[in-house]
Amino acid sequence: MIKDFQPVPLPDYREIPVEEMRARATSFYEAIRRRHTVRDFSDRPVPRDIIETCLKAAGTAPNGANHQPWHFCVIGDPAVKRRIREAAEVEEKEFYAGKAGEEWLKALAPLGTDADKPFLDTAPWLIAVFGARKSVSADGVLRKNYYVSESVNIAVGFLIAALHQAGLATLTHTPAPMGFLNEICGRPDEEKPYILMVVGYPAEHATIPAHAMEKKPLGEIVSFL
Repeated sequence: MIKDFQPVPLPDYREIPVEEMRARATSFYEAIRRRHTVRDFSDRPVPRDIIETCLKAAGTAPNGANHQPWHFCVIGDPAVKRRIREAAEVEEKEFYAGKAGEEWLKALAPLGTDADKPFLDTAPWLIAVFGARKSVSADGVLRKNYYVSESVNIAVGFLIAALHQAGLATLTHTPAPMGFLNEICGRPDEEKPYILMVVGYPAEHATIPAHAMEKKPLGEIVSFL
């Protein structure tokens, strides 16, 4: 047995009858298929404790060596949100002015996006998600982290699902580069910003692109061997 390995009994697994498994799988699918990326947000406030609970869910995500290499910086201060919007739009203007390249911009055209990002001001919460090459683990030791991008991306998936389950809309915003988030959020240089998530209620006039409704059928995304 490995010296540092200390197994404990599986603490809280509960086997579910097959028919209930089917019902739960279907229920989750029906719920998550109603999730849509939104760019029109209401300024209605969202209680902080709801965001905290969803972040606790994100923190349970599987990750490399259980080092949990993520940090979620939650921004609700209007002045800080304004700074983030101004910095993001600087990068976005260069992106849409040609930095992205013709092929990328052509791919984005059906989504109707542009350099103007008013949702960064309007939505009640922004969550900047960082990943660290090194961090202090749960046992208090500074360690190198492994599979950082994979771990952070899984945690973001958990977070999106949790926020949707709570009845909130989200947008995964990725201005490039995002180094300005380190400065504004006071995060160290060794942390890489991965996603700037916008969270809140959708505006009453909210729309989504028709293109976003096009989903590949199961047969195109799955192979059983």
